[in-house]
Amino acid sequence: MSYVLILGATSDVAVACAHEFAAKGYNLYLAGRDIDTLNVMAGDAAIRHRIEAKALKFDALQSEAHQSFYDSLSPKPDVTICVFGLLGDQQRSEQDWAASEKVIHSNYTGAVSILNAVANNYEANKNGVIVGVSSVAGERGRQSNYIYGSAKAGFTAYLSGLRNRLTKSNVHVVTVKPGFINTRMTEGLKLPKPLTAEPGHLSKAIFKAVKKKKDVIYVLPVWRLIMLIIRSIPEGIFKKLKL
Repeated sequence: MSYVLILGATSDVAVACAHEFAAKGYNLYLAGRDIDTLNVMAGDAAIRHRIEAKALKFDALQSEAHQSFYDSLSPKPDVTICVFGLLGDQQRSEQDWAASEKVIHSNYTGAVSILNAVANNYEANKNGVIVGVSSVAGERGRQSNYIYGSAKAGFTAYLSGLRNRLTKSNVHVVTVKPGFINTRMTEGLKLPKPLTAEPGHLSKAIFKAVKKKKDVIYVLPVWRLIMLIIRSIPEGIFKKLKL
């Protein structure tokens, strides 16, 4: 049976992905920092979907351990979903480098570290799918979240380059660009309902993208138009907007 590795598996989107893939017969590697929660999730998924599920300790910020973590997986996953990230607080990040660094590592360098290990294995075996959950925030820097947005911009570019490198090896890379998502990370924010996806929307879109080998997906199609408009605003005008 096929395995899917979910990195950052306790997030709302990751939980939805776990159930989506398990319901389709995939075994699960659930990786994250909260091993107690992951053990409960793994047990629940195994019973509910009659698949194998393993809880694994993983920290996106401990890049020195990423290669050994991936090497320890047997069998290797057929699909890897990188869903971890940190929105952070923009104003705090502007004043405190430690806070800024954590956002950058959580959204970019940590993802690159573990996905490099995955990519090299997939390339050698000429098989596999990598899914990276990025963000529309990476398409243009805005004063309200440019630390987070710049990290996601880097991650989007990384996934694009990875896709360009690995396509000849029969390895597919999917870039997921959600807009607003109704999760614990955005709890307390006033999100417009027509532009806000639920975790279940993402999990279904991700599974479909894996099966149909989509390259880049916007979970809610309206965001493709919104970002086209935002990218088209001349810089002289854009820099004066409060966004």
